[in-house]
Amino acid sequence: MTPGSSVIERWLAAGDSGDLDAFDDLLHAGVVVHAPVGLSTDSREAEKQVWRDALAASPGLRHEVEEVLVDGDTEMARVIVTGTLVGDLGSVARTGRAFAIDQAIVCHLRDGRIAEAWEIANIPQPDPRDG
Repeated sequence: MTPGSSVIERWLAAGDSGDLDAFDDLLHAGVVVHAPVGLSTDSREAEKQVWRDALAASPGLRHEVEEVLVDGDTEMARVIVTGTLVGDLGSVARTGRAFAIDQAIVCHLRDGRIAEAWEIANIPQPDPRDG
């Protein structure tokens, strides 16, 4: 598989660049995305809003795809997510600090578009001494 050719890679690249209109070709209208910290969605339009919020809370957000596995209509990726959280996002309060999070994404495709996705992320817990 050519790097950048999987649906997961194209979805993350479009989101990082703010090209949310590309989601129309990558996600089913009724896509269900199971995500941590209150960011789960049940439609393409809701997923676009999560990305708008994520880009506002973390300008420069980047998903670096380390590995992609494809088996028929299932794609899985190992990803490193980086950015600086300058605004609240889901249940995570802004820290103003840079972050790097390990993430795994599993997608089920139908007709070449994501129908359902699971995002599993190693979300660091706040240090109680910081508050």
